[in-house]
Amino acid sequence: MLRNLIPEFFDVLDAADPEAAYHAYFDRHRALLSAYWRNYVLDPDSSHATEVIRATLRAERTDLKAVLESVDLVQVARDAMARTEDLLQVDRPVDLVLMVGVGAANAGELVVDGKGTAFVSVEHFTGRANPTTWGMGLNPDLLPVWVAHEMAHCVRYTSPDSASDLKRLVAEAGGYYDYWETGRRAPLRELLVNEGLAVHASQAVAPGFAAADYFGYPRRQYARIRELESFLRRAVAPDLDKAGLGLRLRYLSGGVGPAARLVQGKVAPERCGYYLGHRMAEALVQQQGIAKALRAPATAFEIADRDAEGIRTA
Repeated sequence: MLRNLIPEFFDVLDAADPEAAYHAYFDRHRALLSAYWRNYVLDPDSSHATEVIRATLRAERTDLKAVLESVDLVQVARDAMARTEDLLQVDRPVDLVLMVGVGAANAGELVVDGKGTAFVSVEHFTGRANPTTWGMGLNPDLLPVWVAHEMAHCVRYTSPDSASDLKRLVAEAGGYYDYWETGRRAPLRELLVNEGLAVHASQAVAPGFAAADYFGYPRRQYARIRELESFLRRAVAPDLDKAGLGLRLRYLSGGVGPAARLVQGKVAPERCGYYLGHRMAEALVQQQGIAKALRAPATAFEIADRDAEGIRTA
């Protein structure tokens, strides 16, 4: 189901008391927005949350209004959702939410009460950066790339046929996805493959974009990561079966300082794990297709990769 919260957010901005209206809006969608805040922003009950809300309500929205007038984002998202459901053989309902965020992720995945939800924060898809909203200035044509990416995560976490570690961890948490807890407990191999598969899914659903766009990389960063691929694959190998939040942050998070990304004497590029995971998943995706690979255990990717290189284990 597609849920469009954009008009409701603009009603908040037009209210006589926007801050009170935002809290009422939050309460109406508490299960969704609480999970969004806790996974991608900060604790909504913390003292810092009030300033984040106030900054969100003060932000300039001319760029977003212009895009909404010129592009039917709802229909773009609806079409992308339908293609994703077909190609990924979605076998458990996944919600797609279009919303205005609070300066956090441009898109993401959630599981709440066992149901997967992909969200897109549309202020990032206006075509120009906006420092008042922290908008990234992504072209609105890229919306299907991120719809497919986040829905792929939901399939891996909730499909009855998924054998992923992340599905197990979500189930153990009572049907709730927690970015921080899964970062502590899931092996790095699973975390990398999880992101790599989502990139493969977006390439299948929305072909034709530049390679860097599927990873969310600037062109120069994509070129640099490709240059470092051999080194990065050697460097990450000893940690693949280890778990720890620091590993997730090192390879998969933006905004992490160079010291935390230092590995074997070199600073790994930010979010290079998306590329590494894509390469790790490539052989199995080619052998079995994206829908089946999306549900495979992390160990299956290592076997497929070795088979593709002509290496057999005893």
